[in-house]
Amino acid sequence: MAARPARVRTERMRRSSAEFDELLAQQMVEERQRAERLRREAAARSRARRREKTRKRGTLRFLFLITSIIATAVIVTIVMFQVLSAVMS
Repeated sequence: MAARPARVRTERMRRSSAEFDELLAQQMVEERQRAERLRREAAARSRARRREKTRKRGTLRFLFLITSIIATAVIVTIVMFQVLSAVMS
């Protein structure tokens, strides 16, 4: 009779050890999946920031281009009328 409880304890230890190993393996898989998900989310945020930065720069460059074209047209018009005035006088 004394041998039986020892065998039961050993069996329980094996079972609990197997359960522990299974839980540990499952936890490792979940942790790897979580780390991969976090990495993908960080990469997506980085791409979004880069797109937004590029869009803002493009808008500023466009505004600078439009301002330059308008300023050039105004300067050319003023110079043209001054030259015309000088020629007509």
